[in-house]
Amino acid sequence: MELAKSFEPHAIERKWYPAWESRGYFKPRLDERARPFCIQLPPPNVTGTLHMGHAFQQTLMDVMIRWHRMRGEDTLWQVGTDHAGIATQIVVEQQLKQQGRTRHDLGREAFVERVWAWKEESGGAITEQMRRLGASADWSRERFTMDAGLSNAVVETFVRLYEDGLIYRGKRLVNWDPKLGTAVSDLEVDSEEEQGRIWEIRYPVVGAGDESVVVATTRPETMLGDTAVAVHPDDDRYRHLVGRRVRLPLTGRDIPIVADDYVDREFGTGVVKITPAHDFNDWAVGQRHGLAAIAILDLEAKINDNAPAPYRGLDRYVARKRVLADLAALGLVVSEKPHRMIVPRCGRTGEVVEPMLTDQWYVAMRKPAPQTHPLFPGRSIQDLCLAVVGEQGLPAGVPGAGETTRFVPGEWISTYRYWIDNIQDWCISRQLWWGHQIPAWYDEEGNVHVARDEAAARDKARAKLGREPASLTRDEDVLDTWFSSALWAHSTLGWPEHTPYLARFLPSSVLVTGFDIIFFWVARMIMMTTYFTGHVPFRDVYINAIVRDEEGQKMSKSKGNVLDPLDLIDGVDVETLVAKRTANMIDPRQAESIGKRTRKQFPNGIPAFGADALRFTFASLATFGRTLNFDLGRCEGYRNFNNKLWNATRFVLMNVAGHDVGLDAPKPALTFVDQWIISELQDAEEEIDRQLTDYRFDLAAKALYEFVWNEYCDWYVELAKTQLADGDPEVQRGTRRTLLRVLEAVLRLAHPFIPFITEELWQHVAPLAGKSGETIMLQPYPQAQPGNRAPQASMQVATLKDIVNAIRSLRSEMELAPGEKVDVLVAGDVAAYAAGSFAPYVMALSRLSSYRIVDALPKSDAPVQVVDKMQLMLDVKIDPAVERDRLQKKLAQVEGDIARAEAKLGNEGFVKRAPVEVVEQERARLASSRSTRDELAMRLRGLS
Repeated sequence: MELAKSFEPHAIERKWYPAWESRGYFKPRLDERARPFCIQLPPPNVTGTLHMGHAFQQTLMDVMIRWHRMRGEDTLWQVGTDHAGIATQIVVEQQLKQQGRTRHDLGREAFVERVWAWKEESGGAITEQMRRLGASADWSRERFTMDAGLSNAVVETFVRLYEDGLIYRGKRLVNWDPKLGTAVSDLEVDSEEEQGRIWEIRYPVVGAGDESVVVATTRPETMLGDTAVAVHPDDDRYRHLVGRRVRLPLTGRDIPIVADDYVDREFGTGVVKITPAHDFNDWAVGQRHGLAAIAILDLEAKINDNAPAPYRGLDRYVARKRVLADLAALGLVVSEKPHRMIVPRCGRTGEVVEPMLTDQWYVAMRKPAPQTHPLFPGRSIQDLCLAVVGEQGLPAGVPGAGETTRFVPGEWISTYRYWIDNIQDWCISRQLWWGHQIPAWYDEEGNVHVARDEAAARDKARAKLGREPASLTRDEDVLDTWFSSALWAHSTLGWPEHTPYLARFLPSSVLVTGFDIIFFWVARMIMMTTYFTGHVPFRDVYINAIVRDEEGQKMSKSKGNVLDPLDLIDGVDVETLVAKRTANMIDPRQAESIGKRTRKQFPNGIPAFGADALRFTFASLATFGRTLNFDLGRCEGYRNFNNKLWNATRFVLMNVAGHDVGLDAPKPALTFVDQWIISELQDAEEEIDRQLTDYRFDLAAKALYEFVWNEYCDWYVELAKTQLADGDPEVQRGTRRTLLRVLEAVLRLAHPFIPFITEELWQHVAPLAGKSGETIMLQPYPQAQPGNRAPQASMQVATLKDIVNAIRSLRSEMELAPGEKVDVLVAGDVAAYAAGSFAPYVMALSRLSSYRIVDALPKSDAPVQVVDKMQLMLDVKIDPAVERDRLQKKLAQVEGDIARAEAKLGNEGFVKRAPVEVVEQERARLASSRSTRDELAMRLRGLS
């Protein structure tokens, strides 16, 4: 079948992905002779859609999976989705709200059924989008965190940790969203600076006449729950008051003045109110000083009965106004000022989060495991987390003795260890209905019985009570989504059963994830997998950069700068793009502004780049930086790269099909040009292998791009045309063989990065190159062969390139028309470089009528180029007057460029306000113009 004239990515993508999946190419072979390689997909929300961060991450994972598969390793890309407790419940509750109902109207059972229905309806979108990107995952093993198997692992984990004394229920401060009515994790809290206000309030000192202290607070309503005020122990202003008491306004309570290093003497008045029940820092101060914690807010953020009667039942912000008014009436408000402050908001609802004292379930991080633990007697979870990411590794006597987890880049180890060193017990309960319900039951006396099911809980209650319990009530809370996600590395492989997959693919090889969840997910997987299996969950953790827009701004719906990966693959017209970016925006002015900006940025919409171009763009941007700025221009460049590869393949096929390509020849005749490209291929293979091993996807992509575009397409294919025109059949045979074999290797080299185009091209190239097989993805990945390096040929081609480039420079300098043929004269040490044999190549690539080697260049006003110990000159007649006029005009133009650049750089405002890269670009342009001016002046002086 003939290769199409142009590369149409959509047709190829639709053709090959279903074929790959249906033929089972993505599945591991479970061949014990092959080395296992496994990647665990960070499970996206089951009802989510693919965003740029997903696409970037999954591209890197697929590059590794395809690379290791081609290296003959037994590869498993374990995929699945997360039930995303809060996010999914919010979506369904919003649907009910539009119908005028709440989850409480349905009841728990009916509501959960409704969520399952929503999951079935929308849950497959993101996995289908992953397929569009080319993800070669084993979809037959796709998991969901609320599948029966994974749910069983969750219950087993909870029960075992409880029986080991590492799960307990206690009353402590948590982040509380009053709108959701649940505790939320730190990851779900966005703390950003906002404009607020700060008040200074006078607290009278008891028994000291008119003496008082002034506290500064941004939350005056919480003063109703104050149990102390604090000063710094070294603050001379207040040293005499430590141990005294102040009268807490509006409450009639007296509270102590304590000294604590927590207080910042330079902030405000140097006196702070301590409200242990409503501030995390205050809670810690209260613990150090034995202070009571008085909660004055209920779970809806309204003032409760612990506060004075006039404020009970008021919303927190209404109460703030009432408190301030009453304080002002008493003359106790000293000042009120604007104040920039950090406000914690729930990322799901936008609601201001309250530190709330509630009963929750916790996992103990520092408490030692019991001496009866089969793997780690007497070791705490914190101990294991520190041992795993360090030189010591897991201790002897466990299945994974000596195993460690490495962070790439290594700088993230310090971040991880800092978090673990300062770790607090993990709050694992959430006041939701969607999720894994906590396996704990309460009898009529309030005793808790943790068990794998209700029957086992009843047995435990019977044993404790000495009788049949009258009733058992299950704990209504569900587990934090991160609890089930923490089990992902081993539960997806079948744990707690001892399965062949668990034995083969744990530890997994590498985890690809973002730095924002090192603690929330990476560390917790290390905790759970290590504690229960005696193995680390993964050997390497590759921390990928966070994708931002081309200006370095965070992509967000509110900014209207979000890019949809599928829009980049398929293309999108500008009005559809505007509609997507402004959908569901409440503020019409914001929607209008985003629409205008989008139309200006993408007047013709976004063209279809195809999956391969997008993947190559992601790989090329995957540096070790914390962020990457996504530039659509790179997508266009890599779409051109695919077109270049397609056209080069068409050229090769047209010139080798039906011809003898020397496959049966034991030793084909190869010119120095053939030897050079084969040698360059070895360098590229070695470089790509090294960079992929080091997770430098950007440098691997760069090496691939430069070899394919520069060496193979721009140089070898052009040089090969000369050899194919040669009358020697041996030279032609060797050229065809080299064109074909190098191209076939290039397609295998490129396959992990651009799988669709390489599969299509390989199917045409492979038979002619003597290769067999159903698919390129199961072919061996090219490995450098040192014996194929040809240093002498490489030196010759380097000189040949220099000669061609020098002649092209001369033509440009003389402003010769592209089609105008001229003679070139070459003098100097020609023999040392075998430059005489370059004639046919140089003439073809430089559009020459002749290539003459002479003893010495004639005296002429024509410009000369030097290549090593050779001099080159175009044999053209120069009229000195005409040439002088041409050079003077060019010099005047350059002088103008210099003047404009100097004026711009001399403008202090431009240098200060313009982006650094723009200023540097202007300086580089000025330096180049000055160099050109000097060269032109020298040419003018040299004219006869």
